[in-house]
Amino acid sequence: MPFETATSTKASAIRPGALARIDIGRARIAVANVDGVFYAFDDACTHEQCSLAEGDLEGAKVICACHGAEFDVRTGDVLAPPATEPLRVYPVRVADDILHIEV
Repeated sequence: MPFETATSTKASAIRPGALARIDIGRARIAVANVDGVFYAFDDACTHEQCSLAEGDLEGAKVICACHGAEFDVRTGDVLAPPATEPLRVYPVRVADDILHIEV
């Protein structure tokens, strides 16, 4: 799959420990900056489809603001219920401060 450029969001705009939502075509993608490393994953929680970019990031764990489901942003694995299905994760690269996400 080709990498898509998230032209509306610069990597430097997402500070370490922060989450952001990026729309690439019809895909809603959440991006987490974990100590300067970027991880991209589906923005919709697999439990009730709430936006994960509106949740909290603790290290490499994103916590859904709606019902508290927890996921590992690096792998998409469920860390705590009520979600039972993992997230889809996407490869990310940064070039010239621009995020490129393979969707």
